[in-house]
Amino acid sequence: MRNEKYLLSLQTNMHYTLNCNGQLLDLSTPQVMGILNATPDSFYAASRTQTEREIALRAEEILQQGGTIIDVGACSTRPDSMTATEAEEAERLQLALKTIRNVAPHAIVSVDTFRPQLARMAVEEYGAAIINDVGAPVNSPEMTVDSQKDMFRMVSRFRVPYIYMSRKSNIKDILLDSAEVVDVLCSMGQKDIIIDPGFGFGKTVEENYEVMNGMERLQMLHLPILVALSRKSMIYRLLGTSQEEALTGTIALNTIALIKGADILRVHDVREAVECVKIVAALGGDGITVYKK
Repeated sequence: MRNEKYLLSLQTNMHYTLNCNGQLLDLSTPQVMGILNATPDSFYAASRTQTEREIALRAEEILQQGGTIIDVGACSTRPDSMTATEAEEAERLQLALKTIRNVAPHAIVSVDTFRPQLARMAVEEYGAAIINDVGAPVNSPEMTVDSQKDMFRMVSRFRVPYIYMSRKSNIKDILLDSAEVVDVLCSMGQKDIIIDPGFGFGKTVEENYEVMNGMERLQMLHLPILVALSRKSMIYRLLGTSQEEALTGTIALNTIALIKGADILRVHDVREAVECVKIVAALGGDGITVYKK
C-alpha cells in the first residue's frame, strides 16, 4: 500500500498529449469527447442521429458547447441490440464522417468501431484521428484474438491514438489486462494509447462502483484515462430512474472521475461535462488534483 501511494503521488502532475493527425491535443486539462451516434438503436434514444442534417447539427453542437473530440459510432453496443453488419456500419460511418468533414473540417474525430477494416477506412479515407475500440459484442463471431491483432496492426501502422477498453470486472484485472495489451501495442511501435476501464461492459452495477472507487490506481499505467459513464445503467438502476433522468448522476460520476484522474470524458451532454472540468480544475489550481488514499 505504501508503494502504491508513492506511485500515485509521483503521477499527480503527469500530463499527456495526443498526436491527432499532427495536431497535439493537450490533456493537461481534461478534454470532453462528445458522442455522435449515427445509429437507429443506440441505448440513449436522444443521441441518435441518422440524417445528414441531424449529424451536422450534432457535430456543431458538440464543438459549440466546448467538446474537443467528436466520437462517431455507427454500431450500437447496448446488450439487447442487433449488431449491425459491416456493410451497414460502413454506410453509416461514411455518411457521418463525410458530413462532419463538410461542416467542421478541422475537428478531431474519433471513430467508435471494433472492425479493423472500418477503422482503416475511417483513418485513410476520412482523416479520423483516434480509434475508440470497445471490442465486438460478447458472443459475437467477430470477437476473436485475430481480429484484435488486426486492429492493433492497423492503428500501429497509421500511428493514430488508440483507446483500449477493458471488460474486466475489477481494478486489479483491468490493470493486468490493460498492461498486457499495452505491451503488445508498444512492441508494434504504437505511441498514443488511452485506457478506458469499461464502465457498463462486463460488470454488474456493484462492480462498476467498485471500479470507480479504485479508479485512481489506473494511473500506475502511466497512460491517459478515458471514462465513459454518460447516462449508463449503473446510474439509473441505482437511482430507480431512467436514461432520460440520468444527467444529474452522470455529472456526479464525471466529477468523481476527474478527481480520480480522468483525462477524457466521453459524454452525451457536452456543456455539463465541460463545466465539471472547469469546476474540478479550480479545486486543483494548476490542473486536476489526483485522488490518493
